[in-house]
Amino acid sequence: MREDARGSFESSRSRTSFRAMALPETPMKPLPTTDDPALMDPASRQSFGAAFERLVGIMARLRGEGGCPWDQEQDLRTLRPYLVEEAYEVLEAIEHGTEHDHLEELGDLLLQVVFQAEIRRQAGAFDVADVAHAISDKLVRRHPHVFGDLALAGIDEIWSNWEEIKKKEKGRRSVTDGVPRALPALLRAQRTTEKASRVGFDWPSIDGPLAKLQEEMAELASARAAGNRRRMEEELGDVLFSVVNVARFLEVSAEDALHGAVHRFKERFLEVEDRVRESGKPMKEVPLEELDRYWDEAKLRLQKEKTAMESTSKEASNTRTPVEPAPKV
Repeated sequence: MREDARGSFESSRSRTSFRAMALPETPMKPLPTTDDPALMDPASRQSFGAAFERLVGIMARLRGEGGCPWDQEQDLRTLRPYLVEEAYEVLEAIEHGTEHDHLEELGDLLLQVVFQAEIRRQAGAFDVADVAHAISDKLVRRHPHVFGDLALAGIDEIWSNWEEIKKKEKGRRSVTDGVPRALPALLRAQRTTEKASRVGFDWPSIDGPLAKLQEEMAELASARAAGNRRRMEEELGDVLFSVVNVARFLEVSAEDALHGAVHRFKERFLEVEDRVRESGKPMKEVPLEELDRYWDEAKLRLQKEKTAMESTSKEASNTRTPVEPAPKV
C-alpha cells in the first residue's frame, strides 16, 4: 500500500482525550485508497490487515469527493437505526441462518463501525485505527492474568477483577452503572444481576431464585385479588425479574429463550391458521379442542423437522476442512 495511505491508519497514541480535540478545524488524515493492486489480489484475503484496510479505504472513498451522495449525507444520528437493525440481523443469522448468512451480516455490522469511525475521522476526532487500538488496550488492561503477572483462580475471580478494573476506569459508583438503560428489559435485567453476582451479591444456588419466583407469584396473585393495577404491574415486574435470575443460574439467556418461545409460537400458530383456512371456517367458530389438536400436530411435526435438520448439520460439521489458526499477538 502507498505510504500516504498507510499513514491514515497510524494510531494517534499521543492524544490524551478525543473529546478535547477540535473537530472541523483539525486537518483530516489522508484518505486511504483502494487502487493498490495488492489489496485486490484474492491472496490478500489471507491477511486480516489488508482485508480490513480495503474496507476502510472503500468507506473513505464513498464518503469522499466523487463518492456516493447517500453515504456522504449520513451522520451519526441517521446511522443509529441501521446499527440496531444490523445487530439484530446478526442475531437472526446466528439463530436461524446459514454460515454464509452469518458471514454476510457480520460484514454489515462491521461496516457500521467503520462508517461511524470514518465520520469521526473526517471531523478530526479519531479514526478506525484509534478504535482498534482502544479496544486492544482495554483487553490487555482487563486481562492482567494473561498479559501480566496477576494470578487469578477461576472464572469467578476473573470476572470480579474485570468489574473492579472497569469500575475504576469509568469512575462509577456501582458495577451495575455500565448496563445501558436502552437495552431490552430482559437483557438489561440479566446483565444487571450478572454484574451484582460477580461482586458476591447472589444466592448460593438456583434454589434461591426458584423460591423467590414462587414468592413473587404469590404476591402477584394477592395484588390481582385486591384489584390493584399498580401493584399488579409491580409484582408482574418482580416475577419477570425472578424468572431472569432463574435463567441466569441455568446459564440461559432469558432474552434468547423468550425470542425462541415467540418463534416457536409463531411457527405453530401459522400451521394452525393453515389448517383452519383449509376447513373453510373462521377461527372463532372452530372448537377449542380442534384448535388444540392442530397445535399439537404442528408442534410434533416441527420438532421432528428440527431434529432432522440438527442431525444433518452435525454430519456436515464433521466433514469440514480444519480452520487455520489465527495469527499470534
